[in-house]
This record gives sequence, structure tokens and C-alpha cells, in this order.
Amino acid sequence: MLAPSQRKNTRWAIVALLFFATTINYLDRQVISLLKEDYLDKEFGWKESDYSNIVICFQIAYAIGLLIAGWVIDKVGTRLGYAVSIILWSVAAILHAFAGNTFGFMAARAFLGVSEAGNFPAAIKTVTEWFPKKERALATGIFNSGSNVGAIFAPLTVPLIAVVFSWQMAFVLTGLVGFIWLIFWFKIYTTPQQNKLLSAEELQYIQQDDAKEIEQSSNTATLTLKDILSLKQTWAFAIGKFLTDPIWWFYLFWLPSFLKNEYNLTKTDIALPIALVYTMAMIGSIMGGWLSGYFMRSNNNALQMRIKTLLVFALFALPVVFVQYLGSINMWLAILIIGFAAAGHQGFSANIYTTVSDMFPKKSVATVTGVGGMAGAIGGILIAKLAGSMFDHYKALGNIQQGYFIMFCICGCAYIVAVFVMKRLTRKIIQL
Repeated sequence: MLAPSQRKNTRWAIVALLFFATTINYLDRQVISLLKEDYLDKEFGWKESDYSNIVICFQIAYAIGLLIAGWVIDKVGTRLGYAVSIILWSVAAILHAFAGNTFGFMAARAFLGVSEAGNFPAAIKTVTEWFPKKERALATGIFNSGSNVGAIFAPLTVPLIAVVFSWQMAFVLTGLVGFIWLIFWFKIYTTPQQNKLLSAEELQYIQQDDAKEIEQSSNTATLTLKDILSLKQTWAFAIGKFLTDPIWWFYLFWLPSFLKNEYNLTKTDIALPIALVYTMAMIGSIMGGWLSGYFMRSNNNALQMRIKTLLVFALFALPVVFVQYLGSINMWLAILIIGFAAAGHQGFSANIYTTVSDMFPKKSVATVTGVGGMAGAIGGILIAKLAGSMFDHYKALGNIQQGYFIMFCICGCAYIVAVFVMKRLTRKIIQL
């Protein structure tokens, strides 16, 4: 095997492209939550249930889009599939500026959801093509940390754009960033076999697992969607996503409102706490990718080591049930606990995505990722509906804090349940 000093690092440039695409993906979807309280609620008279319905439109479209996008990307390839996706979601982001009523926002969010769905199936497929198994979780953790950078960058820029220009320009300017990314994508990205920047040594390093994977794939007929849905390992991934993805959606869409309701923070005060939470989440994402690789040094059963790592990060999320009690002592204790929970989610996410390439051949990775992503989006729909209805109920009673307490209990326990289910379903899986 080649020592690191003997090979170049083109694959990490590819990860940088995935990182920036994911940053843009989350920047575009975060804008609405940052404008909600100070602009959109006032202009359109939204209740919490109105906002949850807008979120649900995004989630339904995202769920449908994931199933379609995964299949399409496996068919047309990552280069074209990723490019079309980011063009469409950038257009969708800009169209929010022209929404004149609540229905207009629902339509714009649906378009954004179906088009943003291409990001993760394309990115996971790219990592599977460009990295050996032992580095895939780290590569996933790095590009997935872009979701946190997007969430950090958004509160630092979106309110400022809205103040200086207008809330409409906040949607337009953030939407335009995706078109800049496309220039670098078309200039740099191809498959490893076609990439002129890649040395023969690095190509050999990337393909070190291929002999076994090609042998397995040659013994397996092309998997149809029906075949994929009949497998236990598909449901292990899908249920894991169903239980844990909604927690991230909850943080993403309701964290700004929680901080304002609980601590009376203004739109300028909120930027630093949110930046800290997502900085911790970014560290958790990269650490999650590194940790499973570390475990694999002593045990080459990749799937076993991913499950072990998932349990570690599930424990990170558990203390969030105490967030309001600790916040009553000091707000920053609450911020830190939410930050640990967000780090736990991202470390968990880096590894649950990588289980797909441990259990399925490369030619099916995007499709399976789409199926699991759809399950996660359905969970997101349910939690958005639950949160909106619950917050309206408790706000009418003058005790919205009780609603947040119930939601944080769900957030803390979901990961432990997910690990238990995944462990049970992957004890005996069909080798493909």
C-alpha cells in the first residue's frame, strides 16, 4: 500500500467541492427561518401553524425529490445530476423573493425542496467513487460539515442583507451563490478514471477496495427499487434516518425562535449563539468521520465500527433533555448543551450515510441514499406538524416553554432508539 507521502490529494479537492455545495444547500434553506420573526410573520401575519405548513411543503417535496434524485443520479452520473440539482435549487431560492402571500411561499419551498434533494445522493455517491472505505466516513464528515457552515454563515449575513437592502434581496443574493459553484464543478469534477488531475498512484489508492466490490457486484444483478426495499439493510438505514433527521430539521427551523422566546434575544443577539451551536456541530461532523476510521484500525468490519460510532454520538445528544433547566442557570449553558446535541447529530449523520456504501454496491448507493433520505424527510414532516401544533397550543396557554420541553425530550432520545433498531436489523444482512 502506498504511503501518504507518495500520493497526491486530488480526492480532497473533490471533497472541498462537496463541502461548498452542502454549505450553499443549507444557506439557501436557512434564510426563511432567520427572516420569519422580524419580517415574514409581520408582513404576512403568519401563525406558528402557518410556518409549520410552509416547512411541511418543503419536506414533502424534499421527500419525493430524494427518491427521484437518487435514482436519476445513479442513471445519469454525478457530474450532470449534481449540476442540474444546484441550478434548480438556486432558481427556487431566488423565487422566494417574489412570493406575495403564504401560498407563494409554500410553492417556492416545494420547488426548493424537490431540487435540493439531489445534494446528498450525489455527494454520497461521489465519496463512494472517490474514496476507499476507511476514508469514506471522514470525507462524508468533512463535506457534511458544510451544512453547519451554511447555518453559521446565514445568521451572520442574512439579517444584515435584509436591514441594508430588503428581505427579498436576502433570498436573491444567497440564491445566486450556487451559480458561482457551478463554474468550479464543471472545471474540476469527473469520475476518478477520467480525471486528468489524478495521479496513477492516487487512483490505485482510491481503488484499493474495488477488486472485492467488483467481484461482489458481478455476482449481483442490478438492484431494482423493489429489490432494495425488500432488504433489511435498507430499512436499517431508512429507519435510522426517519428517527434522527427530524431532530436536525427541528434545530434548523426552530432554534432561532426558541432563543427569542426563551431569552428574548434580538435578531442581532441571536447570531453568536447560533454560530457557536453550528461550529460545535461542524467539529462533531468531522470528528464522527475520523472516529469510525480510528475504530477500523483495530477491526476491519466497517459496518460494525460504524454502529459503534453511532452509539458514541447518540450519547452526545442525550443531555439536551436538560437544556431548559441548565438555561435557567445561564443561557450559555443551554447553548453549549444544544451545541453538543448538534455535534452528536452531525457525527451520527457522517456515519449513518457511510453505512450505505458498507452494505450496497456503488451502482446503487445514490438510490439507497435517496430512499433513506425520503424516510428522514417524512420524519421531518411529522415533527414539523407536531412542533407547529404543539407550540400554538402552549403559546395560547401562555406556556410555550412546556412545548419546547417535550420537543427536547424527543430530540435527546431519538438517537439511542435509532442505534438499537439499526443494530437489530443489521445483525444478519444479505451481502451484495
